[in-house]
Parts: sequence; structure tokens; C-alpha cells
Amino acid sequence: MTNDAEVVGHLGDCFEATYRSLGESAPLLENDAFVVVTHEMSRSFGEVTLALREFASRPLVALPVIGTLLARSRALDPSGSLLLYAVAMVVGPRLLVSLRDALEVLSDPSARALVDEAQLVTVRQVRRIGDLASAPGLDEASWYAGIAELGEIVDFGHYAESFGVLH
Repeated sequence: MTNDAEVVGHLGDCFEATYRSLGESAPLLENDAFVVVTHEMSRSFGEVTLALREFASRPLVALPVIGTLLARSRALDPSGSLLLYAVAMVVGPRLLVSLRDALEVLSDPSARALVDEAQLVTVRQVRRIGDLASAPGLDEASWYAGIAELGEIVDFGHYAESFGVLH
């Protein structure tokens, strides 16, 4: 039997890494529109992180694979378009699977409500990036080679489908 606080703590680790990485990345990006979007996404993920932190039974520790993935995407493409791709196509879907899986094991209604809100925030951010996809610069061929590298990062860390429910 899993402890709800432990599950929420692991999810908090995932959101902590996403929030922190986006916040650190935003001022370093070269595309001003992507700076704004990345900063706003960081704030949204940060609000979720705070709520998860309050429920968890321990301090949150950013999940390393997410930080590595987002830092690498920024290094491969300083404009920020690959970073946004990574959030929408690599991190976001894995967060959603982890959140779905958590709902299967959580019993506390307040923990379930936190996960529901985390799902909504994650979907909103992925859709926001999708809305930007038609903007110039987001689907540049110059970073397509980096997409494979990002996939290798999560696959090597054994996070091919999700970030799990617990470590």
C-alpha cells in the first residue's frame, strides 16, 4: 500500500524540476516571446509545486531527469523553441501519465484534488505551446536532431512513458 504523501511528494519532485528548470531558463532564452511564455509556464507549474509541497511529507527534490532534459534542450537551441517542444512533447505527456497513475493509488480526496488540478495545469501549458506552434521559429529544422537526444535522455533514465508514481 502506498502512502498518499509519498506519491504526492514524488509528483512534487517532478513539478519542482519543471518549475525550477523553466524559471531558470526563461531569462536565458533568445526569443522574447518564448521568454514570456516560459516565465508564465514556470509560474503555473510553481503554483502546482507549492500545493504539492504543502501536502507532501518531506521537502521536494527536483527530479534530475527533468532538469537535465530541459537544460539540454535550452543548450541545443538557445531561442527556446526546443525547450517548448520538450515541455509539450516529452515532459508534459509523461507528467500526465504519472498523474493519471497516481489517481489509481491515491485515497485522500484532497490529494486527488491536487492531482486533478495538476492535470489541468499541465494540459493548459501543453495546449498553450500548441497554440504557439504556428508562430515563426517554433518548428525550425535546425533543432530536429536534438529531439532524438531528448528522447534518449528520458529513455536512458527509464522514463520512457512516465515519471512514475514513486522513485
